Amino acid sequence: MAKESSFDVVSTVDMQEVDNAYTQAKKELKQRYDLKDTDSDIALDKAKRTLTVSAPSDFVAGQVIDILTSKLIKRGIDLGALQWGKVEAASGGTVRRTATIVEGIDKETAGKINKDIKAQKFKAKVQIEGDKLRVSSASIDTLQDVIAFLKGQDYGQPLQYVNYR
Repeated sequence: MAKESSFDVVSTVDMQEVDNAYTQAKKELKQRYDLKDTDSDIALDKAKRTLTVSAPSDFVAGQVIDILTSKLIKRGIDLGALQWGKVEAASGGTVRRTATIVEGIDKETAGKINKDIKAQKFKAKVQIEGDKLRVSSASIDTLQDVIAFLKGQDYGQPLQYVNYR
C-alpha cells in the first residue's frame, strides 16, 4: 500500500507582528500633523485578541484604521483575519470601533471546507482536528489540487497550508 501524504489547513495570526504593526501605527498617529491633536487612540488587548480604535468622529476613525491596516499589511498580516465591529458612540462625543483577530477554524467553517472538498470529488480524506483540518491522500498531485482549490475559495478568514508531508 502506498504511503499517504498529508497537510494541515490552519488559520493563524502572528501576534508579535500584530503588536509591531500596532506600535508603528501608534507612533505614526502621534507624529502625523493632521491627526496629532485629535485625541485619537489605538488599543491592543493581546488576551482578548482585539484592536480598538477611538476617535472624535467617524471620519477620523476611518483615517486611523487606514493607518493601522497599512501597517498590518506591511507586516504580512492578512486583513481577512480582522473582523471589524460596528461604530459605537463612546463618552465625550467620540466613536469607538473594535476589531477581533480571528484565529483557528471554527466548526462551521471546517464543515464547509470539508463539504467543498468532498463536492469536488478529490480522492482525499479530510479530518477535522479541533481548530484545524488534516487533508490526506495517496497522491501528492491530489493534495496540490486541493490546495489550489482552497486558495480560490473565500471562507472569511485567511488559511495557511502547513505540515506538508
